[in-house]
Amino acid sequence: MTDAANQGPLKDLVVIEMGTLIAGPFAGQILGDFGARVIKIEDPKVGDPMRQWGRSLPKGLSPWWPVIGRNKQSVGLDLRTPEGREIAKTLIAKADVLIENFRPGTMEKWGMGYEALSATNPGLIMARVSGFGQTGPYASRAGYGLIGEAMGGLRHVTGEPDRPPARAGISIGDSLTAMHAVMGITMALHHRANTGHGQMLDVALYESVLAVMENLVTEYDLTGYVRERSGSILPGIAPSNVYPCAEGEMILIGGNGDTVFARLAETMGRPDLAKDPKFVDHASRGVNQAELDEIIAAWTKDFALSDLLALLEADGIPSGRVFRAPDMLENAQFKARATIVETDHPVFGKIKMQNAFPKMSETPGKVRWPGPTLGQHTDEVLTGLAGLSADRVAELRAKGVV
Repeated sequence: MTDAANQGPLKDLVVIEMGTLIAGPFAGQILGDFGARVIKIEDPKVGDPMRQWGRSLPKGLSPWWPVIGRNKQSVGLDLRTPEGREIAKTLIAKADVLIENFRPGTMEKWGMGYEALSATNPGLIMARVSGFGQTGPYASRAGYGLIGEAMGGLRHVTGEPDRPPARAGISIGDSLTAMHAVMGITMALHHRANTGHGQMLDVALYESVLAVMENLVTEYDLTGYVRERSGSILPGIAPSNVYPCAEGEMILIGGNGDTVFARLAETMGRPDLAKDPKFVDHASRGVNQAELDEIIAAWTKDFALSDLLALLEADGIPSGRVFRAPDMLENAQFKARATIVETDHPVFGKIKMQNAFPKMSETPGKVRWPGPTLGQHTDEVLTGLAGLSADRVAELRAKGVV
């Protein structure tokens, strides 16, 4: 597929994506956002389950698929057949990157382990995404996001202290794994530029979660403290919480620095709070966090959210609303930075979704098209990159291979 508007920094890369659901495909989405030619190999009969995932299916289609499938080409190819695997090997031999998130051992069973693939493509970078990694006693276990989030430590610290561990509200473990895969791919590309050699990346979901868990392990190792769930607060950091406003609205206020808290106390009409021994400095506010939060909540509860935001902003106090999708679509900051963009979908028409991030001054990412229909690019890719004749593609389609 030609795309004259593609000026992304990865526009010269060919990526084969053989993953499903989120962890592998989100990595492909990020690479596609920044210009890579991402060829997604899917089961020709049902495709990626993400095509049907979601709370609702307007017009029979998932609103999730246009996002995670965006900027990709779809090739329907049955990897369970010898012909399908041979075609996949042909495509991989001409690719820069392969992303797969099958259970460890599956690619080897198909004759498509890294050693076999790199023998014909020494520069290949193969990102292998799994729940527990390619080695170790857990390697063969099924590893969905919630399991990796729990093993990596995130679930235990998420939620209210008097309730069971909570979900973050999104599939954060899968997304973190995809981001680590992309980081590994870009580092491997730099290594290849210097040496000419590709490499295999072993990206485990639980390790990707653990990577963002700050000092959780080290703190326990040194002090014996096990971090617990703390709800909306950061223990010992005050004030930093969500507070009630009129009509059921909520506001976030971060005023834990000494000078910021002094300004907040003035804004509240309570300058005495900044001199009170219980709140005079960072440490004392941390000790008396619950009491301070009650005082602030009693002050905020009668304000309209918009009025309180304006008041706090004028006095230089970090604050904000709890954004929902409608708020994002109406917000001036989102509009000024094109944080949300609109693209054309063949069934939905105009649809909105998040832009490509981060913003780059010379080679920005872009949403060039939404997720394709299943097998939309099969003929184009197989007669082009794979070098098959149109008659051969028709023959394979009749056999159900494509």
